Amino acid sequence: MAGKFFNEREDQSAVKAVIVSKYLFAWAKIIVPWAQRNGNPVAYLDLYAGPGRYKDGSASTPLMIIEKAIADPSLRKSLLTLFNDEDPEHTDSLAKEFAKIPDIGALTYQPKITTGDVGGSIATWLQTARMVPTFSFIDPFGYIGLSLGLIKGAIKDWGCDCVFFFNYNRINAGISNEAVDKHMTALFGEVRTSLLRDQLAGLTPVQREALILENIAGAIKGLGGKFVLPFRFRNASGTRSTHYLIFVSKHERGYEVMKEIMAKESSTNDQGVPSLEYSPADARTPLLFSLQRSLDGLAAELLHKYQGQTIRMEDVYRRHHVDTRFIKKNYKDALLSLETENKITAKPAKRRPGTFGDDVTASFPGL
Repeated sequence: MAGKFFNEREDQSAVKAVIVSKYLFAWAKIIVPWAQRNGNPVAYLDLYAGPGRYKDGSASTPLMIIEKAIADPSLRKSLLTLFNDEDPEHTDSLAKEFAKIPDIGALTYQPKITTGDVGGSIATWLQTARMVPTFSFIDPFGYIGLSLGLIKGAIKDWGCDCVFFFNYNRINAGISNEAVDKHMTALFGEVRTSLLRDQLAGLTPVQREALILENIAGAIKGLGGKFVLPFRFRNASGTRSTHYLIFVSKHERGYEVMKEIMAKESSTNDQGVPSLEYSPADARTPLLFSLQRSLDGLAAELLHKYQGQTIRMEDVYRRHHVDTRFIKKNYKDALLSLETENKITAKPAKRRPGTFGDDVTASFPGL
């Protein structure tokens, strides 16, 4: 399966690589100054790195990361990278690709490559080692090796975030298959897996997907991963979900940064509200998606939630945006729309046209 995967780079793989690399460098800009003051590096960990290039010649995520790190003066000095793969042919190929990169010697920390079983010794190491601030990318080809213990190890220390590949197609089938019970239990926990099997009976595909996502998010939050953000990928026709990229952080700032990145990589948006998904079909026909009018729904929800209150725009956003698709700009647009329609009053009333700043207060009518 892995060999077939690396035959050529599809649009979905490109979107995934862009999301991961953009977040790494946005995260690093926040974390590196702290690390430098304390004499520490920051780290990027890729547990299923692959061979470095697809067979069509396009670069995979590891090459993108290293080339960008070389080009960044701060990261050249501070970024420690570890790339692992279970296939020795992949790690050998990746080492050869790194050796071809001009100026790779400029990195203070040369890329480290290991060949190991993620579900075995590497998982144990990740759960027990004291980590410097680390962004981990966990991208298995199926679900074997992916576990709550692995995710907990990746986020347990300060400044540590992770993003992992959640193969919805295979996990959806695996939950009802007792032959792979140990893998489902590793991913959801024993009690949650048992309950989930019972709850899924008789649900529609849409309900089933929502419940599975709710349970993986709940399991991760139980580990201390307070902020969980899924990005969905659909099949070529847009008729069903295939997999998710799920981001986990203990800090709201990381969650905000990743949501903005995922928003830009979404195939569609409705009134500026991102879908937080990549669907080739939606990318071809964005008008169909835009008919959903998500921003109007947000405005109506804010009117109900904050009735009788006077509250700063920044506080409206902070109290509401977690576990939603909405980004900060959506809240400003919704409040501006409500003000224009005289459904709320705002202070100061006199300000630059078309703006609703963080410190502008909104007064919502009571019942």
